[in-house]
Amino acid sequence: MHELRRLLLTVYTEVYAELLGNPFFAPDRFWERLEAYAKWPGFELVTGWINDELVGYTLGYTLPDRSGWWRGFRGDVAPPVLEENGRRTFAVTQLMVLPSRQRRGYARRLHDELLAGRPEERATLLVKPDNVPARTAYLSWGWRMFGRLQPFDDAPVYDSLMYDLEKGHASATG
Repeated sequence: MHELRRLLLTVYTEVYAELLGNPFFAPDRFWERLEAYAKWPGFELVTGWINDELVGYTLGYTLPDRSGWWRGFRGDVAPPVLEENGRRTFAVTQLMVLPSRQRRGYARRLHDELLAGRPEERATLLVKPDNVPARTAYLSWGWRMFGRLQPFDDAPVYDSLMYDLEKGHASATG
């Protein structure tokens, strides 16, 4: 991953160009989060290339036992649904494609590759409610609204989506 740092950050800064003034979205903060995710069990990074150009990537990790992922969750679900055992949930933490390469199916291919063969029961991800293209894509791929979540004190409040990996489609209950 470190050998790809420059390329990963280049894609990140292009995708998040309009948000880079917000400290939460600063490239250094993103890289700190990415390095932290890479230390968790089940971490996976899938990259998409056209010739020698990195056009996008996605990544995630398995939520550990008693994960803090659900801290800041806002929704109406039974408490056991938010309990993690280190094998239950795969968290997709990023999925991005260069703006010049969007709307060509690359995000879906990266998504499908990342989730293919995952041993967890379900997957979760966060999407900004105003990111209509991404939110629409996820919902069309079978993700379902699960609640809302603010992962860090200085982070936005995101829509939390859930996907049933065992059935290959979304699950509202986990």
